[in-house]
Amino acid sequence: MSSLASGTGNSWVEGANDPAGDFPLANLPIGVVAGEGRGLRIGIRIGAFIVDCRALAASGLLNRLDQTIIDALGGQSLNAYMALGQSAWRSARAEFTRLLAEGTADLRDHPSRNSIMLPEWGMTTKVPCEIGDYTDFYASVHHATNVGSMFRPDNPLLPNWKNLPIGYHGRSSSMVPSGTQIIRPNGQTVTQDEGPPTFGPTRLMDYEMEVGALIGTGNVIGEPIRIDRAMDSVFGLLLLNDWSARDIQKWEYQPLGPFVAKNFASTLSGWVVSLDALEPYRIPMPARPVTDPQPLPYLRWSDDFVLDVNLEVLISSAGMRTSGIAPTRISLGNYRDMYWSIAQMVAHHTSGGCNLRTGDLLASGTVSGPTEDSRGCLLERTWRGTKPIQLGDGTERKFLQDGDEVIMRAWCERKGLPRIGFGECRGVVMPAKPI
Repeated sequence: MSSLASGTGNSWVEGANDPAGDFPLANLPIGVVAGEGRGLRIGIRIGAFIVDCRALAASGLLNRLDQTIIDALGGQSLNAYMALGQSAWRSARAEFTRLLAEGTADLRDHPSRNSIMLPEWGMTTKVPCEIGDYTDFYASVHHATNVGSMFRPDNPLLPNWKNLPIGYHGRSSSMVPSGTQIIRPNGQTVTQDEGPPTFGPTRLMDYEMEVGALIGTGNVIGEPIRIDRAMDSVFGLLLLNDWSARDIQKWEYQPLGPFVAKNFASTLSGWVVSLDALEPYRIPMPARPVTDPQPLPYLRWSDDFVLDVNLEVLISSAGMRTSGIAPTRISLGNYRDMYWSIAQMVAHHTSGGCNLRTGDLLASGTVSGPTEDSRGCLLERTWRGTKPIQLGDGTERKFLQDGDEVIMRAWCERKGLPRIGFGECRGVVMPAKPI
């Protein structure tokens, strides 16, 4: 494959060839942006700039593509483009790569370039598509074991956990873009397991570092997606902060699972990274320990994989931001530590005939690793608050306080390969609203 086709060459765009940058020619993540009075539009991120796809189409520079692709890229959300399928996504990606590659003058020297290439600082990212159904999995064995150990020390993992990808259906209406303020939720909590409950703001506000997979093309109801075809349905990946109220969750989760403790907000990062960009960072699915049950046939695929993606969480208190103190890193994990793959999640989700649709979101659940500093939520990181962490301003945290900003970042890097970044997923916790 040529460097142009693979997107591994240099670009003429400012910042795109920075080895420490997130957005080289090999990445080209896609999202929805607004700013400079332009309204919602689809954008491609490269270096320090965003390509306005609608303006690019108007210039005639996308005329090599099929008209259905051009029309979809001119929309205000990604849904129509996502529904076109893998062949269309790859055609568009190849054309963007060609136009932005070093030595290609079509866009670089075009008279409308300054209205097509927008400085990223003037734009804000939005939720990239109209989210349909949202399923949150529980696919990290380290996370599941840690949480189970806290509440069921004699039986951390229930018998079904290593036999199927556990998940629950969440709330899509409260998906918000990076940078949105998060209102501390109210709910019922108890001081004793059997109650009685009181009502008020959660005291145990938490984040969860997750990776989300957006469905591009789904399946007809009643027709499962085979695991070896599952990744054909996945449009791309992004970051998700599944905000959680742990004390509300503890009281309500039995017998049916999370509800008010999880439905108040989930923050999405703005840029969707394609599976093609992530291809060099695939790792074959590791063999399971001989003591673990082997996946049933419908969950087996000889080419199944996890991804080598670094996942970082930082916290900045209100006082730290006022004083100019840098955010404190809380954890650094990696998506390669997952027990269940994305393909297995898709295959199991549809195994009973459930139909996935364009814009559906499947989240990994909290991604945690084997070490304390790779745990992806405060519940684990502080071990239910018994091991507080210290921020850069000297204050301690067991759980999140009002004014705290949670910053999530992700990137892939390996010697000889370009760094592929996901950008940031941010949110500041605000005081609860009185009822």
